[in-house]
Amino acid sequence: MFYQSMNHIVLYTVALVVILVWIGARRNPIMALVEIGKEMLRSYKFLLLMVGMFGVLVMNKYELQIEEKMHLTSDYTSFVFGLEGHFVQAFQDIFFSPWLTPIIVFFYIFMLQSVLAASLGVYLLDKNRVMLYATCYAIIINYAVAIPFYLYFPVNEVWSYVPAGVRFTMLDVFPKFEQEYRPLSGLNNCFPSLHTSISVTMALLAFRSGNRRWMAITSISAVAIVFGIFYLGIHWLTDMIGGTLLAVLASTVGVQLAKLTLRGHKESLTVRSRITDMR
Repeated sequence: MFYQSMNHIVLYTVALVVILVWIGARRNPIMALVEIGKEMLRSYKFLLLMVGMFGVLVMNKYELQIEEKMHLTSDYTSFVFGLEGHFVQAFQDIFFSPWLTPIIVFFYIFMLQSVLAASLGVYLLDKNRVMLYATCYAIIINYAVAIPFYLYFPVNEVWSYVPAGVRFTMLDVFPKFEQEYRPLSGLNNCFPSLHTSISVTMALLAFRSGNRRWMAITSISAVAIVFGIFYLGIHWLTDMIGGTLLAVLASTVGVQLAKLTLRGHKESLTVRSRITDMR
């Protein structure tokens, strides 16, 4: 039911974002739309940041077309396989279970973009402008670093490389994945793993925010997604390591850029020094 088409996926993602914002901020999620409008009217810097963030997301969407026009033929899949061998195959052999697959697919398909979007809503409603700006900067950094690797260091997904001996378990739950979801992500867009980098980035920023509810949600999501990239047979261990390093870079630089951007706005620079109570 969830995976009949991209229209269904978008609809359920929107619903999930609303639920996550309500749980994370304990306020009316609709107010997040009001707050983002106020912020864009109040700060041209935030408006430019939003434009930059959506710009890099659009660039990522058209990365496959750019790759085709560049006629690039490099393939580093065998090199990566030579580094780590049958790690993913062994992982699948240990953890695969039919009841677990739908749960992992849910996190892989829905939670990445839902947590990303909900983070903006939570920080807006928490009036935590440092984390709000840091999230935008971190998203830009993640994609800006990853896209050149996808163009010039292409690595195919593990399941598609026959010597790896890995099965694409995604198809057990989402049979139309290749027709519906594949246009969003190329088969050779593996290193670094953006599912890893984005999910871990959101968790790292949540820890800095002091919001314990959001900390728990983003941490669970990140762990499930990182587990899922191996379970589903999509990413190599090398991809995960690269994604984790990118997440650390993006979150650290994102916070520093946010503080620089908000310098002079004393009330905006208050990052909670201790973890807030569970609300």
